[in-house]
Amino acid sequence: MSDIAPIRFRSATEETPLARWALIGIAFAGLAVLVFAPLIAVFAEALVQGAWAAVKSLGNRDALSAIKLTLIITAIAVPLNAAFGIAAAWFITKFDFRGKAFLITLIDLPFSVSPVVAGLCIVLMFGSNSLLGGWLVAQGYHIVFALPGIVLATMFVTFPFVARELIPVMIEQGRAEEEAALTLGASGWRTFWTVTIPNIRWALLYGVLLCNARAMGEFGAVAVVSGKIRGQTATMPITIEMLYNEYLSVAAFSMAAVLALLALVTLLLKTLLEIRHADQLSAQRRH
Repeated sequence: MSDIAPIRFRSATEETPLARWALIGIAFAGLAVLVFAPLIAVFAEALVQGAWAAVKSLGNRDALSAIKLTLIITAIAVPLNAAFGIAAAWFITKFDFRGKAFLITLIDLPFSVSPVVAGLCIVLMFGSNSLLGGWLVAQGYHIVFALPGIVLATMFVTFPFVARELIPVMIEQGRAEEEAALTLGASGWRTFWTVTIPNIRWALLYGVLLCNARAMGEFGAVAVVSGKIRGQTATMPITIEMLYNEYLSVAAFSMAAVLALLALVTLLLKTLLEIRHADQLSAQRRH
């Protein structure tokens, strides 16, 4: 018998233990520096004078107004963007027409345009000095420096998130199931609610969560459109900046901690839903 040991060939995708642990270490180091450390710093600064001081700073009228306004804007902008995103994804993936690539480019436009520029465009279009804005103000409908303008700015910035999550999923799934349902006599709405929505629900959930997080944290476009009126049009991010510039660090970081907690609650909700429906999610991914 030969004493020569058989040659073992390593797969091209198989890493050595040292390389594997090095990559894991780099990933954790990046998360620690970019995510965990800032979060810890925010909560530490908020509690530097004790929990009561942090809670007290959040109890004044301006802070409560900022929190309420942010939640109202999110509650309006996110469902509307979800509806527009579903409609845009449906139109792009279920129909063939000229200019489809151009339409997809328009959907991606908020990713490339600065939020400050977007806010300025809204001011130029709906401001009191413009033709349309002046007419609306004369009729008693204020857009700029009011809630409608802030909602418009938020919707513009967050619009692509839902559509961009749905389009690849709906392209991959094709039209076969919808066409089969229609052939069997189902109406358009019944096909939409019983076939399309169940197939895209996880992509829709992920897009809505991204849209929700960005809507709560948007600063640039809202800062231009809102006018930063304390207690009226100042959202949570704007209030944080105003408090920090006034050297009210405890109040600023307490508000930032609340904003971070809202984002963490959103992430926790997503995780709980994925755990509860893990079997359905894995089955959908296999297909």
